Amino acid sequence: MLTKRIIPCLDIKNGRTVKGVNFVNLIDAGDPVVLAKQYAELGADELVFLDISATLEGRKTMLEMVLKVAEQVNIPFTVGGGISSVEDVDALLKCGADKISINSSAVKRPDLVNELSNKFGSQCVVVAIDAKQINGEWIVHLAGGTIATELNLFDWASEVEKRGAGEILFTSMNNDGTKAGFANEALAKLSTELNIPIIASGGAGSIQHFTDTFTLGKADAALAASVFHFGEIPISTLKEALKEQNIPVRI
Repeated sequence: MLTKRIIPCLDIKNGRTVKGVNFVNLIDAGDPVVLAKQYAELGADELVFLDISATLEGRKTMLEMVLKVAEQVNIPFTVGGGISSVEDVDALLKCGADKISINSSAVKRPDLVNELSNKFGSQCVVVAIDAKQINGEWIVHLAGGTIATELNLFDWASEVEKRGAGEILFTSMNNDGTKAGFANEALAKLSTELNIPIIASGGAGSIQHFTDTFTLGKADAALAASVFHFGEIPISTLKEALKEQNIPVRI
């Protein structure tokens, strides 16, 4: 059985790591370069770096910061935010990113998923989906959760898999920052319907929540921010607890 991955997420705004609740009320969580180095040393399996205001502000991801983070880590490193072309991805990979994450740009131009997969390989392409449950239906949102679309989470995830996405990063906007647990029912449906890895995001607040998302949610990886940034759950403690519950992790 493949090991389950623990992935700290660095949401970046104005050069700082930030964290909010339900995508709003952001507070400062530290220097992303310092945090990235710490996480690599503390046993994180991967890192995700999201320039959360790049799309909203109509600009590209900060290449200089990507370069600085890449110099500090020896684990896979995914970068997202403001990516809309093959050229953007080429620049990020040259700065040290291992994978890229696209969200709004994929919805606006789905062929981008095909282009990136064909050029760089599906293992490089993570499609991030921010979705909110509204009247029982999971609706895809864009631009940092500020714009609702008419897309259904499961239909869109299936389409991007067919187009060559190598992984899905699903963030539940309802659960984000609440520390009430992941959206395991939706995650389990994604994991059952798709053949590519699903990264769970939004809602981590306890070790039990990670256990639940790997067992009930059938997620391949769990991404979290505040519980790691503010020292609430040390990664080593989390992994030991998961191992004791017979969940395969890299120690």
